[in-house]
Amino acid sequence: MSERALAAVDGVTRTYGGVPVLEGVSLSLEAGVTAVVGPNGSGKSTLLGVLAGAVEPTDGTVRYPGGGPRSGSEKRVGYLPQRVPFRDGFTARETLGFYAALCGGDPDAALADVGLADAAGKRVEDLSGGMRRLLGIAQATLGDPDIVVLDEPTSGLDPEMRERAFRAAARAGDDAAVVVSSHDLDLVDAHADAVVVLRRGRVATSGPRDRLLDGHGVDDVGELYRAVAGGVPAPAAADEAEGGRSGGGERDRERGEATNDRDGEGSVHVPGVSDR
Repeated sequence: MSERALAAVDGVTRTYGGVPVLEGVSLSLEAGVTAVVGPNGSGKSTLLGVLAGAVEPTDGTVRYPGGGPRSGSEKRVGYLPQRVPFRDGFTARETLGFYAALCGGDPDAALADVGLADAAGKRVEDLSGGMRRLLGIAQATLGDPDIVVLDEPTSGLDPEMRERAFRAAARAGDDAAVVVSSHDLDLVDAHADAVVVLRRGRVATSGPRDRLLDGHGVDDVGELYRAVAGGVPAPAAADEAEGGRSGGGERDRERGEATNDRDGEGSVHVPGVSDR
């Protein structure tokens, strides 16, 4: 782990029913935006869940400078899963106020940071899918956590909302290690400081964006993806466009691909919802 690292993943493996979804993943995370990209079923959501403490690794650890394996208290982690779990009946300000009471922070400032100041009085159920994703980013960054984990924050959003979501993530990366999974390679290219490419549950390549581009002789992250992972990433499922209220999510796809396409190039979409 480097002296500047805020977290390190050491040899993490995660299996479901004995089938590996992540295999021996090791990463060092520093302040700034680290984008995790890869084909559907490559392990992105599982890796982010491990970083957030929502998924326990089968083997390996997540470590922080000066601390041992994660016990849940060494560092504060903000997390936005694919499915935004906000309850209806509360305004955006009230929703963030609840989380602020737990972890600190100013709800109004957090709303302003993601461009939702004018929507503070709207109830969650009246927000568009894009606004709910931005509210999720605001929640994940409350209290200035050391690590911010954002799983597909631009899923199903229009181009303007995608840009706003990435800008909000980039601002949080001034002081925190922001880890974001995304299929939007143009936005990754524009905003990410570092890139991790996953393929079949393993790290195909990782490091600072500029160094990776130079090392692979490519001009942008899209070309890097094609050179390392092959093909072009499929867009996020349309049924997650409105805040992920229906559909399976990538972790189901990861489990399905691990079982059905471990040695192939395609991905298998498995319907249903898994909270593992």
